[in-house]
Amino acid sequence: MIFCESLKPGVPKRTLLAIAGIIWTFAGSMLLWRGFSGLIDAHALLWRDLPISLAGGIIFFLFLFSRISRKHVRRIIGLKPEKPCMFSFFNIKSYILMTVMMTGGILLRKFNVVDHEILYSFYACMGIPLLCSSVRFYYNWFIYQKTKDIYGKDQV
Repeated sequence: MIFCESLKPGVPKRTLLAIAGIIWTFAGSMLLWRGFSGLIDAHALLWRDLPISLAGGIIFFLFLFSRISRKHVRRIIGLKPEKPCMFSFFNIKSYILMTVMMTGGILLRKFNVVDHEILYSFYACMGIPLLCSSVRFYYNWFIYQKTKDIYGKDQV
């Protein structure tokens, strides 16, 4: 057991917040890039699709991703080991959800199940709340000591 523990890529919780921010930034940027470039390549009605994607992304952030990112910050701060595994920025449920969503997006695009203009609008729509949520991780990384002190309160 001690040997296995020594192989664990443990990092401080503050670093885990930065890793989460980087991962969420990467995912959000990738989706925005794929969405916007796909819309441009598809000669979509950008004047219609971009505002819809932006509004949808803001709504997703306000009603879903804001709570999810807050929950992840609290979970990271509350992890028992002082140096949790660097992959514990997500819990198992989130890894499964992420895998299902990525697989679904790839399959929908590959097999042309959904019109590409709609799919690319959805990609852009989902990239916005991911990027907005990444800011929460960076912010809590920046004010880590204060975040740690107020953990458990509704201010994180």
